[in-house]
Amino acid sequence: MNFLTALFGTSEKADFKQLKHDGALIIDVRTPGEFAGGHITGSINIPLDKIPARAAELKKKNKPIVTCCRSGNRSGMAKTILAEAGCEVYNGGAWNVLNEKIN
Repeated sequence: MNFLTALFGTSEKADFKQLKHDGALIIDVRTPGEFAGGHITGSINIPLDKIPARAAELKKKNKPIVTCCRSGNRSGMAKTILAEAGCEVYNGGAWNVLNEKIN
């Protein structure tokens, strides 16, 4: 296991297609400009720097969360923040790769 995978958990073994089917929230933690350039249909854009302030709100939704970004690094950081807030959360990694897995 490489260092970044150990730190950020970018190689989740979750069944992302099933998670989406079961109603998981897809949270894209890139900037609004990056999100506007392409994103997963139905995903919610919450930039990484806003995740701590929104963690309680997301936990109240009582749904699994899949985070994504450009490469998997920011989504890994978001996963850590949300997990510490008590959310069921998975790092989906790069949004375009995740999109292929869930569609």
